[in-house]
Amino acid sequence: MNKSSLRIIFMGTPEFAVGTLSALVEGGYNVVAVVTQPDKPVGRHGSVLQPSQVKQYALEHDIPVLQPVKMKDPEFIEQLRSYNADLQVVVAFRMLPEIVWDMPRFGTFNVHAALLPQYRGAAPINWAIINGEKQTGVTTFFLDHDIDTGRIIRQKPFDVPDDANVEYVYDGLMKLGAELAIETVDAIIAGNGHVDSLPQEEMIPVGEKLHDAPKIFKETCEIDWNKTVKQCHDFVRGLSPVPGSWTNITLPDGRETVMKIYKAQKSDRKAEAPGTLHAEKNHLYISASDYQLEILEVQLAGKKRMAARDFVNGLIH
Repeated sequence: MNKSSLRIIFMGTPEFAVGTLSALVEGGYNVVAVVTQPDKPVGRHGSVLQPSQVKQYALEHDIPVLQPVKMKDPEFIEQLRSYNADLQVVVAFRMLPEIVWDMPRFGTFNVHAALLPQYRGAAPINWAIINGEKQTGVTTFFLDHDIDTGRIIRQKPFDVPDDANVEYVYDGLMKLGAELAIETVDAIIAGNGHVDSLPQEEMIPVGEKLHDAPKIFKETCEIDWNKTVKQCHDFVRGLSPVPGSWTNITLPDGRETVMKIYKAQKSDRKAEAPGTLHAEKNHLYISASDYQLEILEVQLAGKKRMAARDFVNGLIH
């Protein structure tokens, strides 16, 4: 068995998944079909259908695309089975039923953007940064009945600088995840379908706390100024540039509005009451529980993203 004879079905939707798909295709691996989400309605009236980035890449490379609404749909299951895949590779996709992940003779593995068993869930990159982790990484693991709990095949670590945001870590892990996926596929080929893997329970040190990575909603993104300046800074980084952290502020004319914060830095200025906004020439600060956080890039409701100094100068003048 070699990479051209191993029949692979790839499953994924966003740009993050394209990194791995392109590495497989351009590396000469035999990707026989792609499974991705149905086209998404966009525009004011939802009249335009936007294909996923994975679908766009697949069509550009003449790879058949399957877009099931329901993963247990009998017609989809029959289509999937017709490709007679040896292996399925999943990146940033939805939860699969057993009838799907158990179909290939060599199983289905997932590329997860964290060092499992830490940060199981939908938003591992965000939560690792929010929690101030200095290192995260990528993991390949075999799918089983529960989300992100299967046997771990391989891992690669990734260092997180103190000022890194989601975009920086996302780009790094997309590249690292593609490399790890190729290594995992190569190991499966070398083992003629077998590769060593470990139960996650064996990788949890006694007494270690596991952090979850649940889906992020708008209310998740409100900054709690009662936390330390470091925690607030990590929170801003962990939600920038998308979806963006936010806070309520009061303008000089008394109007209240929502301000998104995309970039900030810790300062050594002693805090006033948590949440207190202080503006002076070219500088904007908001107090956390111990020190003030200097705000560098903002966006007011209905306005464009701007440097905080421009916002301040507009207030002062």
